[in-house]
Amino acid sequence: MDFSYSERVKAYRDQVRWFMEEYVYPNEAVFEEQLNAQDTRFSSVPPIMETLKQKAREKGLWNLFLPDSANGAGLTNLEYAPLCEEMGRSMLGPEVFNCNAPDTGNMEVLYRYGSKQQQEKWLKPLLDGKIRSCFSMTEPDVASSDATNIEARIERVGEEYVINGRKWWSSGAGDPRCEIAIFMGKTDPDAPRYEQQSMILVPLDTPGVTITRLLPVFGYDHAPHGHAEIDFNNVRVPEENIILGEGRGFEIAQGRLGPGRIHHCMRLIGAAERALDDLCKRVQQREAFHQSLANQGVIREWIADSRIEIEQARLLTLKAAYMMDTVGNKKAKTEIAMIKVVAPNIALKVLDRAIQAHGAAGVSDDFTLAAQWANSRTLRLADGPDEVHRRQIAKLELQKHEMTGGIPSGS
Repeated sequence: MDFSYSERVKAYRDQVRWFMEEYVYPNEAVFEEQLNAQDTRFSSVPPIMETLKQKAREKGLWNLFLPDSANGAGLTNLEYAPLCEEMGRSMLGPEVFNCNAPDTGNMEVLYRYGSKQQQEKWLKPLLDGKIRSCFSMTEPDVASSDATNIEARIERVGEEYVINGRKWWSSGAGDPRCEIAIFMGKTDPDAPRYEQQSMILVPLDTPGVTITRLLPVFGYDHAPHGHAEIDFNNVRVPEENIILGEGRGFEIAQGRLGPGRIHHCMRLIGAAERALDDLCKRVQQREAFHQSLANQGVIREWIADSRIEIEQARLLTLKAAYMMDTVGNKKAKTEIAMIKVVAPNIALKVLDRAIQAHGAAGVSDDFTLAAQWANSRTLRLADGPDEVHRRQIAKLELQKHEMTGGIPSGS
């Protein structure tokens, strides 16, 4: 395995890094000021965001996640990793480059599985950054970490599908630009377990779609996008809105969540790197008990442990990306599961140390640490909780040592 970056990737990384330092970091406070100046935080998108997006597009730093040179940069997962890491250093970064969740996952679904009509109507404006989308899978009344538990219904009536159910944590649905949801529900409860679910496109302005509330995360509303609870009450959409066909929902979900999970991990490494930067700067600027904090033994242990853990997480992420590129997402499922456990937990450790080093300032909004901590903590749940991924890892590991008639398989 060779994880060295090509000259092309290095050039992209340097461009993204320069753009972040020149435009994104200096405008984080501007974004918040504009957001707070609105009548409501969800009424519109701060103008600075569209300005930054336009600048990124002009620089050719657009849709870098998409492995299609016609619409994106044509990069592999391994090549995209260092760019995604740079974006993850700021909460604003991913959207600036049109590489933000859940849009990236939804665009990949439409790119891989959507019909020509669906791609023209929904994928194209998403790639252009003109609209946003949400992904409606999780439900409040069932343990949605097991997607086969989903109870929402998609029933065919003539040339339409009728949709009923309640979803929550549909990230991005509060955004005034959010026009489409990818909805997961059951089309045939009597089919084999993994063929009951389907995915369908639901425009949010369809009668019967009601956003009942926006859910905060540790007190953060993540405006203007938010995380919505949505009621779908006898919602009717045309039959051409079904994606790939009835009973293919679980298959699509697996295809969507592989790249989505590793993108989250790449961004988390960027968040951890920035936290370590902040930690190192802070402890060299502060004194306690007549000496620099940087000279305190415990602080140096924090710094050393943080560097070790970030490098471990990065290497495992690069290995997972390499395997996705070379043997496919299905064969890389162990590595994807492992990094999905490791990256959020490492990011939380590094962020916690940085918060501690900043003292009371660390839990304030004067720094990005508290917001990044809250975001990182949610990623121990999003796209599957740690426990589900550990269960999968253990299952695959045990399969290597299965006994057949008292003799280990493969002997």
